[in-house]
Amino acid sequence: MKSSSELDRMLMAINRRGYPAYKDLRGSYQFPGYQLNIDHVQGDPFAAPSKLSIQVKKSQAGFPEFMYEKRHRRVALQDYLTRKFAKAVAPYLFQAKGSGKSGLISVSRCGQEILERTAFEIQDGNLLVRFEVGFPANGRTINAPELRKILFDYLPQAVRNSLYYKNLKEEDVKKVTDLADDQQAVRDELEKRNLVAFVANGSILPRESGVSQRPMKGAVAFQSPESMEVELNLPHKGLLKGMGIPKGITLIVGGGYHGKSTLLKALEQGIYNHIEGDGREYVITAESAVKIRAEDGRSVSHVNISPFISDLPNGKDTVDFSTEDASGSTSQAANVVEAVQAGAKTLLIDEDTCATNFMVRDALMQSVVSGKQEPITPFTLQARELTETCGVSVVLVAGSSGSYFYIADKVLQMDNYRAFDITEKVAGVIDGTEGEKGEIPISIETVFRNRERVMKVRKMERKRDQIKIKQFGKDSFSIGKETVDLKYVEQILDSEQTATLSYCLKKLLEEMEKKPQNVDRLTETLWKEIQEKGMASLCGGTYLPVSMAEIRKQDIYACLNRYRGIL
Repeated sequence: MKSSSELDRMLMAINRRGYPAYKDLRGSYQFPGYQLNIDHVQGDPFAAPSKLSIQVKKSQAGFPEFMYEKRHRRVALQDYLTRKFAKAVAPYLFQAKGSGKSGLISVSRCGQEILERTAFEIQDGNLLVRFEVGFPANGRTINAPELRKILFDYLPQAVRNSLYYKNLKEEDVKKVTDLADDQQAVRDELEKRNLVAFVANGSILPRESGVSQRPMKGAVAFQSPESMEVELNLPHKGLLKGMGIPKGITLIVGGGYHGKSTLLKALEQGIYNHIEGDGREYVITAESAVKIRAEDGRSVSHVNISPFISDLPNGKDTVDFSTEDASGSTSQAANVVEAVQAGAKTLLIDEDTCATNFMVRDALMQSVVSGKQEPITPFTLQARELTETCGVSVVLVAGSSGSYFYIADKVLQMDNYRAFDITEKVAGVIDGTEGEKGEIPISIETVFRNRERVMKVRKMERKRDQIKIKQFGKDSFSIGKETVDLKYVEQILDSEQTATLSYCLKKLLEEMEKKPQNVDRLTETLWKEIQEKGMASLCGGTYLPVSMAEIRKQDIYACLNRYRGIL
């Protein structure tokens, strides 16, 4: 390893040379208290920025072992230090001048969620932070003095301010790991108490705006109905009361704009922990919960949707159903089956984003259009079996049809953002009346018994024997010529999660190109590899080309199910 003095000499030696001479700087350099790695150098000042990383040894970083010994604490600490490092470099953004991306210093942007990211890793107390720097140039001529400012002035100061425990406020760091302990304790209690979610009293659920995830100022704080209130004893916070949503079918009703969808949105994002001050720190949902909606136009490949849709007029097979352009009802049927096959034990559904004919059929419609005239078995008829035989709970937001009342175990009414348990009231109203009727042609449980889903794919396009991946923000990415649209996979919250998923799918498809594969076995193998080796193992190579954030196994399935190259 070279010294920082050698880097300084090398840097001055290439000043005013052509931009490609910057590549001579690749390597590792020892600075006082840390190691700087120049992992990849951009081709010109207008190209994607250079990849750098900083390593701080345990003895220099000085973080107590208890702060990272358990995964939930380590992830929370990594998230906190990523934010601290990003804040520390922010004043130096574009302070080094030049053409194109000269002077850029880019660190992962963390949202309200606490996610494990490749941007920051803690291993046995050693720190590794990855980031990007735009190497300065005038035109395409190296401007070494400006890069020297970044490497020898800006970065050392940022490291001192953010990566050494002795320079941070001890109480602030401890708050982060204490909150992580408490959030994990709530997660552990869900299964023990047969709950699918917990919403603490005092939580602020509404968001600032449609484009901001920060809490709304002046919003009504959440308060649990007494009948659904549970009390938890957390390791640091102590006693915490809130609403426990039990396993089974929970219906959330109420007038428009009274907070039904806001509550469901908080639950769907509660699969991840949130930072202090978010308002939803103690909105905790079972990690396998999946949001279900209609998705007109999506592709569906080899899914058994026969429990919901059968006897189509065109004779199309719904036991092994495929289409390039699904309707609202067929797409939602596929989404339900795929989610359960991916291991989801809770389905989150908002009537507003559903196909009405998939969800419910009232008595009058059944009497007019009946039998083989209607190939759809509504979700309301299959939901009870889904819960009782498959162990899958449902949290459903509804505002238009009374048919949902008949299948609900719990009915929660939202009134001006306040929650009321009206289960007994509803039972009195519907007593003696009949709910939705109809035959269930196929038991949904049979779909998941003795299932083996084998798939093969078309050969992917390559350039110079390489499969090209291109990401389009959070909502989509392409592999070769095929684009995977994730716009309606609503629990993907960060573009770095999409980056992880693109490499996951690439790895799966490379195996499926060779020969048909059992999708479940292949996905489980990949998931185990990620758990054991980390997300960075998906890329290989000498450096990490993209920043990645943690995903769920259900998200991998969601990508594979939306890939249009499956045969």
